[in-house]
Amino acid sequence: MTIATDSRARCTSSMPRHPTDFDTVRKLAREIGVVEESTVHGAPSLKVRGKLLACISVHKSAEPGSLVVRIDTDERAKLIASAPDVYYLTDHYVNYPTVLVRLSRIRIDALKDLLGIAWSFAHSKPHSGKRNARKQIAPRRGRTTPV
Repeated sequence: MTIATDSRARCTSSMPRHPTDFDTVRKLAREIGVVEESTVHGAPSLKVRGKLLACISVHKSAEPGSLVVRIDTDERAKLIASAPDVYYLTDHYVNYPTVLVRLSRIRIDALKDLLGIAWSFAHSKPHSGKRNARKQIAPRRGRTTPV
């Protein structure tokens, strides 16, 4: 799934009329599909089938008021190229399938589109990554594997 060109244009045309916070993110995500509320490093987060959908960034490299959204890295590159004032990345997040979003700059319709893409990404089959690779290498000590 990709964001239509007009969606990317919408997010840069003007600032949101009302401040966007995590409550808004939660409401929009619930409109898209089933999400679970959780925390990541003490910050509120939303998950789909146990996989991260979005959370407030607590890493020191992120700007205050930023949202971390789990998304395909190819889609991330398109978003950042289309609206660098809204979407960005820091060195800490480079190796993760995420994009940082300035909540103060994104329009509600663009945020809803982004969460829809993130929901589909989180809901799809497992993606290769650090966690999956680690699980495939060897089982943890003390656990038995069913025969």
